[in-house]
Amino acid sequence: MGMLDNGVWRDVWYDTKKTGGRFVRESAQFRNQVTADGASGFPAAPGRYRLIVSYACPWAHRTLIFRALKRLEEVIAVTVVDPLMAERGWILPDGRPLYELYRQAKPDYTGRVTVPTLWDDERGTIVANDSADIIRMLNRAWDAWGDAGVDLCPEALLPAIDEINAFVYERVNNGVYRAGFATEQTAYEEAYDSLFAALDDLDGRLSHDRYLLGERLTEADVRLFTTLLRFDAVYYGHFKCNKRRIVDYPNLWPYVREIYQLPGVAQTVHFDHIKAHYYRSHKTINPNGIVPKGPDTDFALPHGRDLLGTIDESSGY
Repeated sequence: MGMLDNGVWRDVWYDTKKTGGRFVRESAQFRNQVTADGASGFPAAPGRYRLIVSYACPWAHRTLIFRALKRLEEVIAVTVVDPLMAERGWILPDGRPLYELYRQAKPDYTGRVTVPTLWDDERGTIVANDSADIIRMLNRAWDAWGDAGVDLCPEALLPAIDEINAFVYERVNNGVYRAGFATEQTAYEEAYDSLFAALDDLDGRLSHDRYLLGERLTEADVRLFTTLLRFDAVYYGHFKCNKRRIVDYPNLWPYVREIYQLPGVAQTVHFDHIKAHYYRSHKTINPNGIVPKGPDTDFALPHGRDLLGTIDESSGY
């Protein structure tokens, strides 16, 4: 774990002393757009761009799911970093640290070096490193080469999507990190209580709706899914979010299985990377780097969600 400081790499953890033990996530700095018409300076084209991702990272995982659902596998390349994030940060397959590409894009860059990163092979620079921006681009910019019939961000639903995204981001997506990276008891308990209140709320919502916004899968479901998928294997123990597992929720658990079983999604899931990254990279939390063997969770079990509010009782944990 580390960051660039005016282009110089420093191996430093998050400074929570000045925030009362609370983890505060930094905002992404590369916010360019790929557009179908090229007016942004980054025209959509097959073979020009690549996603630099970690299979472990839930934020990067969103982009892989969008790429699969939009059938862009042959249009946008993927480069996968090593699951271990140690003193040089994320490491590319050729052994270079990812921060070298950040420095190439902006020599005086100051900030965290994160995934996903959308890289332009033609210009040799970073387009964007904000997952929310990237998935919106993936949803529409490459429709000339992907599946234009799949729209996870329909215009009419954008206000509702943005509203539920804000709730899920603060309370769940980032909530597990706020609990796991807290360095004061009060900060941890605030995040913990907020997280489980949100999960209870979402479980209730899914008792009468198939997806977060009704009958249609949207971006909001993908953003929630990648956190829920990792919850029992990582966040429950490693981040001390141990009030309940996702398999204990009557509606969240089959919801996760249903999304996992959508065509192309399971192929984006790599629990070997997920567990190796979290348990080996966070030495302040797990200093010995022991990776637990469990849990033995079968996401391919029938999800029993063909009828809303009805759970197939044979589909257990």
